[in-house]
Amino acid sequence: MTGRPAADGPGSPDHPASESPGRRAADRPRLVVLRALGLGDLLTAVPALRALRRAHPGHELLLVAPARQAHAAVATGAVDRVIPASAPGRAVPGRIDWSGPPPDVAVDLHGNGPASHRPLSRLRPARLLAYAHPPERTAGPPWREDEHERDRWCRLLSWYGIPADPRDLRIRAPERPSPAPGAVVIHPGADAAARRWPAARFAAVGAALRAAGHRIVITAGAGEAGLAHDVARRAGLPGSAVLGGDTDPPFAELAALVGQARAVIVGDTGLAHLATAVGTPSVVLFGPVAPRLWGPPPGPSHRALWHPDDDAARPGDAHGNIPDERLLRITVSEVLEALTRLPGPARLALTGAGG
Repeated sequence: MTGRPAADGPGSPDHPASESPGRRAADRPRLVVLRALGLGDLLTAVPALRALRRAHPGHELLLVAPARQAHAAVATGAVDRVIPASAPGRAVPGRIDWSGPPPDVAVDLHGNGPASHRPLSRLRPARLLAYAHPPERTAGPPWREDEHERDRWCRLLSWYGIPADPRDLRIRAPERPSPAPGAVVIHPGADAAARRWPAARFAAVGAALRAAGHRIVITAGAGEAGLAHDVARRAGLPGSAVLGGDTDPPFAELAALVGQARAVIVGDTGLAHLATAVGTPSVVLFGPVAPRLWGPPPGPSHRALWHPDDDAARPGDAHGNIPDERLLRITVSEVLEALTRLPGPARLALTGAGG
């Protein structure tokens, strides 16, 4: 893992740094990166952020992102501090709260086009790295729709002469006790119904795991307490099995839980990327979007389940308000079988598997 912070103190996942050791931030050239999206989006950008850090070791690297991502950003080992900015959904923030002289470099890792180019251009950076978007912006490589998110941003930097490896995605979980070491983590939520597998099916998986003697934690993001407790109740689990709900769990606690879990069962959402980042085996359920765009890297530690009609990369609406039909084709038995095929200690012995 490249450039990882110490486990505790400034620069650690538990303590976001305001500036890096050595030269004071005010004396250093600044590199600003726009990626004002969710946790999964941030984690897929880790290889690009690491590449920028290596290419600009003397710069202060500032990430424009929601304030809630500050701990996760510092955990990458690449970001010095976060400039808080957000917008509804996946929209682009209208402005960046910037002070001081123009940045030396600005990088658009948010999107493609004027909406994300303009806030960075208003900072008057000496150099702006972004995808081409004729006729407004002609410099930069062409955008490709059918490309994994990690590969997309590494290709952008490579075009500008900055080597970037999409496999450089691991982060270190905080060295703090997990609230449930060795548990199987089930995350039934997602920010759109199209990517939420039915609660009854998550509960059936949980019930089978409980019957086999495994410890289970149901995680919930902000506003997902009702869903998580419903899954726990149906699975025969106590309310204490639920982590989070009214607000997102603190990143350090969530990362410790996932990093010390036996396995993670999750849809196409941020917690799936956290499992990949900390190296915890996972079973990830896909529906409207192909795993080749947002899935875990190839290998035995992660099982991506998907039942498409054809080879379309985006056959459904990732932000739709009903579960995608391809997601609904995934059965409880299929998920349980995938758990039994995880490697080594992650492989789960099961009894009473459902259908």
